[in-house]
Amino acid sequence: MSVVLDGAGVVITGAGRGIGAALARSVAAEGARLVLADTDGPAVEAVAAELGAVPVPGDAATEDGVHALVARARDELGEVDLYCANAGVAEHGGPEAPEEAWARSWEVNVMAHVRAARELVPHWLERGSGHLLVTASAAGLLTNLGSAPYSVTKHGAVGFAEWLAATYRHRGIGVQVVCPQGVRTALLDDAGAAGQALLGADAIEPEDVAAAALDGLRDGRFLILPHPEVAEYYTKRATETDRWLGGMNKLQRRLEDAVGGAAT
Repeated sequence: MSVVLDGAGVVITGAGRGIGAALARSVAAEGARLVLADTDGPAVEAVAAELGAVPVPGDAATEDGVHALVARARDELGEVDLYCANAGVAEHGGPEAPEEAWARSWEVNVMAHVRAARELVPHWLERGSGHLLVTASAAGLLTNLGSAPYSVTKHGAVGFAEWLAATYRHRGIGVQVVCPQGVRTALLDDAGAAGQALLGADAIEPEDVAAAALDGLRDGRFLILPHPEVAEYYTKRATETDRWLGGMNKLQRRLEDAVGGAAT
């Protein structure tokens, strides 16, 4: 299911910087009408002013926040044709990560998408069209060493998007996921030495992710992979699982050697 952006009503969360801001600029250049959301009010207001968009500062993960965002978007746009669920958080650690880190990861990386679908899908079903673009991560197809909350919840994001696509495609609802590896954003900056060692060398710019997303919106494929090599890794994970896990564990040991301790 391809998306025609010219004249479309588009909502983008996490649009104050990084991938969200780059996606907003790319979509605006295609003629879309935009409502942009971010918890950083000044940042999203600056991007919105640049693009002639409507800024909605606030938390687009909570139930009340998503409801308010979608209601405002309908007031401003008339219809929400494309909802880009782009906001995300990356908490570090394994099972020892604090309860708050796990809860925040579920709220932002998974439940924000569930809540958006809850608001949008009934109306999209009535009119027979609508589109959800989820910014997930290659971690949602593979894993992200050093960050169990991020890996687990990005798998959840991909799984929910798959369920939506399988359930509603025949009724006019399109669903796609963008799954990059390293991207030069604040999330990578905050990843520490292990994150830089793992992802820094092949990291791409947010604009590269936005360009891949636009290509994907045009051709309708479910998996949008700004790093094409992820397709090969994903295949190996599915067909040579034990060998793949062995390779990941070898990489974990290399990371521990590189950073002088457990890379978590």
